[in-house]
Amino acid sequence: MLRPFRGRSGGGAMGRNLLGFELSAEQCARFVSDGFLAIDTPIVPQAEIDRIRTTLDRLFAARAGWDEGAQFDLVGSSDDRGAQQSLPQLLEPVSYASELRRLQYREIAASIARQLLGRDARPSFEHALLKPAHHGAATPWHQDEAYRVDPGFEYRQLSIWMPLQYATVENGCMQYIPSSHRNGNVLTHRAANGNRSVHAVECVGDFDPSQAVACPLPPGGIVIHHGLTLHYAGPNTTDQPRYAYVLGFELPPAKSRNSLQRVFPWNAERESANRQRRRAWLRRGGFAVFLMRKLRYGGLSLRELRLQVQRTLRYLRGV
Repeated sequence: MLRPFRGRSGGGAMGRNLLGFELSAEQCARFVSDGFLAIDTPIVPQAEIDRIRTTLDRLFAARAGWDEGAQFDLVGSSDDRGAQQSLPQLLEPVSYASELRRLQYREIAASIARQLLGRDARPSFEHALLKPAHHGAATPWHQDEAYRVDPGFEYRQLSIWMPLQYATVENGCMQYIPSSHRNGNVLTHRAANGNRSVHAVECVGDFDPSQAVACPLPPGGIVIHHGLTLHYAGPNTTDQPRYAYVLGFELPPAKSRNSLQRVFPWNAERESANRQRRRAWLRRGGFAVFLMRKLRYGGLSLRELRLQVQRTLRYLRGV
């Protein structure tokens, strides 16, 4: 049975500060305890939500990033560019629309990340998700960290998920297992439905979905979750598409103290069509483009740049 999230915006205890947005001490403590925190009042103006929505409409319609492996069906295995997709995803949409660089959302999200992770928190990734009307598929239960390809490291990361319309249980709002991050481990995952040609992974470890807490939100509201918090988003059964824009942040990764817990074989076993397209693009010269984008949008330090190079080289080798 789902337990709806209610009244966690914190009321007047939070507000804007010079960095963008200020969480209350109670909100920060709840994030640490639960592994997620929903803010059910809009954090950015509706005009900005409308601009983002218009931009993402254009990018998804044009299949932006398709040849680079950046746009794909998260739960589908077809590599037909013109096929109907169940859950289109676009990685790093800012790479294909420079207007997405100039957003209050980006500034506020960075402020929140610094408050929850520390002042060294940096942007690490972003992606946009579209659940089409009527047939938008569910996002499988997973932990974000299960997608990592660096088994020798431990991560301190969070994601900030913002809907561009009302997010409800009926159209696929976020759902979480409270405190599922607290043991510090990545549970066992596999390719979604056991299909190695699908990009998505699903958790097959020990957890109880009946403990899920649903987080319906208005457009411009947000939910923040830890990289180890189990989460899911149901299918879209409504007559309107559901969009979400997600910004990720992390601290510099640290060497793992227990490498046995940091091996993720499900990533090596999967071979989705978009991963094949991405490797081909990187080998054709996309590697230089990728690093240039990271430097432009992420402001990487030399250490972070070196890690990005190492990660990409492992990706090219398929490990």
